[in-house]
Amino acid sequence: MAIALTEENRALAESVRGLVARDASHGALAAQGVLGLHVPETAGGQGYALLELAVALEELGSALTPGPFLPTVLTSAAITWSGRCGSLLPGLADGTVTATVVLDGHGLGASDADLFLVPVAEGWAVLDRASVRATAVEGIDLSRPLTQVAILAHTGPPSPTEPHGQAEPHGQEGSPGQEGSPTRTGSPTGTASPSQPASPAAAGASSQASPSRAETPSHAETLSHAGAMDGWEAPASRVLGAVPVRELAAVLLGAEACGVAAWAVRTASDYAKVREQFGRPIGQFQGVKHRIAAALVALEQARAAVWDAARALDTAHSQASTSAPDTRHAQDAESAPDSSPAQASISAPDIGRARDTEPALGDDLRTKTDAGRRGGEQKALGQDTQGSTSLPNAIGHDARHSTDRPEALGHGAQTVEEGATTLEPAAPPTVDGAALDAAAPPAVGVTALDAAVRLAVGVAAVLGPDAAVRCAADAIQVLGGIGYTFEHDAHRYYRRALSLRMLAGDPGVWAEEVAELAVGGARRTMEPDLPAEAASLREEIRTLAGDLAREEPPARLGRFAREGWIMPYLPEPWGRAASPLEQVIIHQEFKGLRRPNLGIAAWAVPSIVRYGTRDQQDRFLPKTFTGEIVWCQLFSEPGAGSDLAGLATKAVRVEGGWSISGSKIWTSLAQYAHWGICLARTSPGKPKHDGITYFLVDMSAPGVTVRPLKEINGEEIFNEVFLDDVFVPDDLVVGEVDGGWRVARDTLSHERVALGDSWGPGSQHTDMVKLVRRLPRLRQAQLEQVGRLWAEGQAISALGLRVTLSQLAGTESGTASSVRKLLGMRHAQAISEFCWSLAPADPHWNRMILTTRAFTIGGGTTEVQLNIVAERALGLPRDP
Repeated sequence: MAIALTEENRALAESVRGLVARDASHGALAAQGVLGLHVPETAGGQGYALLELAVALEELGSALTPGPFLPTVLTSAAITWSGRCGSLLPGLADGTVTATVVLDGHGLGASDADLFLVPVAEGWAVLDRASVRATAVEGIDLSRPLTQVAILAHTGPPSPTEPHGQAEPHGQEGSPGQEGSPTRTGSPTGTASPSQPASPAAAGASSQASPSRAETPSHAETLSHAGAMDGWEAPASRVLGAVPVRELAAVLLGAEACGVAAWAVRTASDYAKVREQFGRPIGQFQGVKHRIAAALVALEQARAAVWDAARALDTAHSQASTSAPDTRHAQDAESAPDSSPAQASISAPDIGRARDTEPALGDDLRTKTDAGRRGGEQKALGQDTQGSTSLPNAIGHDARHSTDRPEALGHGAQTVEEGATTLEPAAPPTVDGAALDAAAPPAVGVTALDAAVRLAVGVAAVLGPDAAVRCAADAIQVLGGIGYTFEHDAHRYYRRALSLRMLAGDPGVWAEEVAELAVGGARRTMEPDLPAEAASLREEIRTLAGDLAREEPPARLGRFAREGWIMPYLPEPWGRAASPLEQVIIHQEFKGLRRPNLGIAAWAVPSIVRYGTRDQQDRFLPKTFTGEIVWCQLFSEPGAGSDLAGLATKAVRVEGGWSISGSKIWTSLAQYAHWGICLARTSPGKPKHDGITYFLVDMSAPGVTVRPLKEINGEEIFNEVFLDDVFVPDDLVVGEVDGGWRVARDTLSHERVALGDSWGPGSQHTDMVKLVRRLPRLRQAQLEQVGRLWAEGQAISALGLRVTLSQLAGTESGTASSVRKLLGMRHAQAISEFCWSLAPADPHWNRMILTTRAFTIGGGTTEVQLNIVAERALGLPRDP
């Protein structure tokens, strides 16, 4: 799944994709409104949000779009967020003005940009080219320039030889032609100490002169990684305040990184399908197949994190904007032009309309997808919202990354050389002279961001750029020698990925911030936003839940079973035929009612409902729902584990039924089970996937022997089961004789979802944080590991939410279940291993480090899951 999830956002992505395939120039992007997606309509933009911009950036990253798009939209996003300098927005949106942004010691953008977004003591300021000395520097990315930036510090009248130094008439507030009230930078803060490393927001760049401005005086001060200049005065009209530029950049850079990673995965996969070695495509070799599949898993994790962070920032900005009168982009209706260039070209999102065959984006882009839409047969949604937390948001604060004091923005000690007095840049872009900055409300700064929002952004910063670097490197590895040359574009994408990670800031520092926020109590709740029609349905379900809560436990359990509350997505009478929307609401409203966990029966019941006879359903399902029947699964054998179709257990036709002989292994809870679902070969002469039949076996029948197996943690969950001429009547065959593989695949699909979402205690990132709170202060490397593990866990939860929203919208989520299982299995092991390393004497973690070794084996090994992802999602060839 791409970042785009809703129908409208997918249409936007497709349109941008078509546009850049025809013309990826800055002018073309501006003409079709892409530059102004997130800019208010009153300022010549489309009026959408950061999420739509992230959707577009993923497509632009996939096309390795060159030019000033990213720094320009980041600058306009910062201005929009701040509520100040709104007169600059129309030019940024229509492409007539470009920008360079100083990030983590580097200027992203060209040295001849019109505007420069730079850090100052009060946060950030937007300066004109005449106010800085900028020089293009060689970076690792060949398709997008970097720039050294130095602010010109004037203390006297402008020199007649200084370009753009002459005074201009005063313009409106925020325009480049007005001084405004000077704003003084903070006092020196010095270089960050090891105990307080510089924040990734420590934006700054090195100082070099632009080739076109070689005669610029040397009275300037370089913006360094440590911070801004001491004593320098910025025009107050150009100060945005403590806007979260660092956070905005993390999301937008992460979105483009997802596009880079997507290209790398697609390119490696396509190459592996056609490149032959040793007489077959290299994509058939498991090592190659697993490398590409693992890259896709990393990409999906990054997409989920960036998507969630964009949503979090959009919500934060929306809430802040509605809490104060939104006059920051007010425009005099009488002075507004009838058809300014920006308004004429982007009055509606019409990206891609140059070709009639390409989807057009109409004014309904902001219309929400009908979350109540039903898409055929209902599916279980309950598991998809697990992993979220209802813990309250704690407003934790990391002193190293705070923005309520100069050092938090990385403003270190610098000196100012003598020069001219004030900054008086050239005249601004305007919309017919209309005032766009009347009574602007205060900027929404970083300190105003809820801790949960900062947590979401930190997770995206940890995972997004790293995924691009990893996927691009893997693509070069799959391509081999050709990928290491200029003959292929792979190196360009690798370069872009490295540049994005550099600009986003050290992922390790981000991880430390994530750790401190999480340990401090910050939580990102993963619950879907539901449509308006959900209100009446919620009220109805809440009333029923309250009625059930008043019942005694035995009576409540009986009603759960009779009324279809245990597996509500099943058809009546076994479920409630609940739509995806109803399933989400039931899951939310029934949290305190403790519906029973059916265990392995949760895998068997849907298959019996789908393929079993009505007599089988009436006989087994009611008692299964009340817990009177416990099930086990008799699938795996000593010689047929992951290769389940290779099973050797035989079923021979006898009078009135079948006689089954063979052995099964790794059968969980067989010693307690009343019944088992069993696969046996009924036609040995047919291909291995054919000739298999699905049986229901009485575990108390003569010939059934169960031998418990002690696992490495000392428990006895697994069993070996011997079947010696066990009689099974014809009426206990589920589905058709010799058609059991189809039924088994249905069961396995439910097993993979359940295992990917339901972990025992101690395997979640939240459990890790509980442990960390009890321990002394961790070392820096340990704190970073906490942040990385938390980021993985939160991204898995976000991926689950995306699956839920896809089902609510009636769309398929592809191989998301296998992706989540892969992530969940390895994540649970990593959590246990790390927590044990922190507390090796803790009995709980002694047990969990052993228990979780089974997680990458049961329900399909990691290697099998990688094969599934590679073959089904990427179309790589199956093993012969």
